[in-house]
Amino acid sequence: MTALPTPTLRSERLVLRPFADADGDDLYALQSDAEVLRYWDAPPWTDRSRVERFLATCRSVAEDGTGARLVLESSSGGFLGWCALNGWNPTYRSASITYCLTRSAWGHGYATEAGRALLRWAFSTLDLNRVQAEADTRNAASRRVLEKLGFTLEGTLREDCVVDGVESDSWVFGLLRREWSGA
Repeated sequence: MTALPTPTLRSERLVLRPFADADGDDLYALQSDAEVLRYWDAPPWTDRSRVERFLATCRSVAEDGTGARLVLESSSGGFLGWCALNGWNPTYRSASITYCLTRSAWGHGYATEAGRALLRWAFSTLDLNRVQAEADTRNAASRRVLEKLGFTLEGTLREDCVVDGVESDSWVFGLLRREWSGA
């Protein structure tokens, strides 16, 4: 695979940009918040070294051309979370989308706005045909975001995640290029 330079994307209220070392404190605060991660596929971070591993993965997915992880910040510069396009496969023209926002960013439409910007880039620049997303079946807010973005619920993966001994199901959503309105 060839490198996939992490873009900087802008929307009405947001800037999506590559991670920098200076984002470490905000990233750790987000990923160690048990309330934020209650529907995540991994437990909250308890070790600060996770920041360095996450940032190293950001660089490696860009270098090996498999995805892009972006800081999600307000136009004024405040850290709101992050989003990513993972598992980019140029042969199949497919990838997956994910996002994680701070509690203070919930309920303001930021996930939907960031998703639109990331999907616009994915369908236009990367020429994707399909984008997939997964969400814990208990996470109604994430389901609403994906539906606003035009995703279709395609099925349920039963007990596909076990976090701290608790099994959970995941919804699988898909969005095809021909269904993307670009809105």
